[in-house]
Amino acid sequence: MTFPMYSDRINALPPYLFAAIDEAKDEMIAKGVDVIDLGVGDPDLPTHPHIVEAMREAVCDPKTHQYPSYAGMPEFREAAAEWCKKYKGIELDPATEVLSLIGSKEAVAHIPLAFVNPGDVVLYTDPGYPVYKIGTLFAGGEPYSLPLKAENSFLPDLDSIPADILKRAKLFFFNYPNNPTSATADMKFFEKVVEFCKKNDIIAVHDNAYSQMVYDGYDAPSFLAAEGAMDIGIELYSHSKTYNMTGWRLGFAVGSKALIKGLGKVKSNVDSGVFDAIQIAGIAALSSSQACVDDTNKIYEERRNVLIEGLTAMGLEVKPPKATFYVWAPVPTGFTSIEFAKLLLEEAGIVATPGVGFGDAGEGYVRFALTKPVERIKEAVERMKKLQF
Repeated sequence: MTFPMYSDRINALPPYLFAAIDEAKDEMIAKGVDVIDLGVGDPDLPTHPHIVEAMREAVCDPKTHQYPSYAGMPEFREAAAEWCKKYKGIELDPATEVLSLIGSKEAVAHIPLAFVNPGDVVLYTDPGYPVYKIGTLFAGGEPYSLPLKAENSFLPDLDSIPADILKRAKLFFFNYPNNPTSATADMKFFEKVVEFCKKNDIIAVHDNAYSQMVYDGYDAPSFLAAEGAMDIGIELYSHSKTYNMTGWRLGFAVGSKALIKGLGKVKSNVDSGVFDAIQIAGIAALSSSQACVDDTNKIYEERRNVLIEGLTAMGLEVKPPKATFYVWAPVPTGFTSIEFAKLLLEEAGIVATPGVGFGDAGEGYVRFALTKPVERIKEAVERMKKLQF
């Protein structure tokens, strides 16, 4: 017997995008290169102090050291429901329409297990978060990508889906504000999604992880605020980006009672819930002043402006994003996204993510994450200006 003997589903997976980027970055660092990492979307800013203090107090309480509730502390679900009402205008029953998550990534992976049978089709936006496709494959579903194109404001063309695909479609993953394109969607688009999903008996899964990372006065709406969305939809929120809590692994799902119950059935069988002390910290984040979020957004906005100005000066046509902390930039003529990312890393010591890593429709772009201080971004711009392209 030869080890490791991986399952067919593991052998069928493509290399995880960010793991490959980390490997290439580490090789450059080992050579002594001063690398500026604008690749992975991991905030460089610390978790806000009042959230850390709430965690510190909670972890010292022995009552938090036992198994948590699978669905989440009632207090956490109530805080999430109140936050959604205050900032997204949606009314929720905390007991049946809110579920705690170990970060929204696990919900993306688990939702297909709850609702997809082998052979069912899962629609997802491309370029997009790789787990939409991977979670579908784990569940035995058939992923079907919907290309996001600049000429359509990076919104999917729902009318282009073949009839035979629609007959087998069970889920639709979409994400606005969007990773990686930073595109936004309005209520008109969300209303169209509701109509589309009801007509074709499709479950709508809106990944809203970047809902609070907004600039220039933009307010990202909730998909569930669209009329009828609660009947067919589930929406995922994350503490990771909003409150600089990527390592804490905390988020929540809201939406249709039936869909929340289905996701809960998976979670109760494969995980033991979120550590209560982390949920208490999450309550502090949701229930206290959101001025800290505004302050963080101002920092990202300044970084965005510096990078956009630099890229524009180099002849790259880049629109300032209204949301997320990503800049989706077209690559220079004559380069593929991988070739340009390789040039940036090997010749300038800059990590950017090739767009094709998010799906075939991402070819022709690279994604920069605004996860370094302004001075480092200025330095990255100066390095890029010296490149020949």
